Amino acid sequence: MSEVAITRTEWLQVCKRSDLVANSGVCALVGGRQIALFFLPEQESQLYAIDNWDPVANAGVIGRGIVAEIDGELTVASPLYKQHYRLTDGQCLEEADIQLAAYPVAFEGDDVLIKFDQ
Repeated sequence: MSEVAITRTEWLQVCKRSDLVANSGVCALVGGRQIALFFLPEQESQLYAIDNWDPVANAGVIGRGIVAEIDGELTVASPLYKQHYRLTDGQCLEEADIQLAAYPVAFEGDDVLIKFDQ
């Protein structure tokens, strides 16, 4: 997938629905930033987007984490050191001072759109 260049807040097409993997994450490069997209077809809100960069491990691995529900919150566990980040807002459950950026994301037909502010 090629990088999408942006200059202002706008909805951008980042991929197609067929590029997503159910109950898992995939990555997209948007405005020079790695974004992890999670498609959870069984949930009311099916799409989530947070930064792919794990600040604890210093690696772009969040999109490869395991999705789970903890105390009613949808999370992804970093595959390296296992911190859990809420998919809704990127907050780390184990370390209150760590939060990944979260982005509005939506389907428009078969297109996956993200609202990104640079």
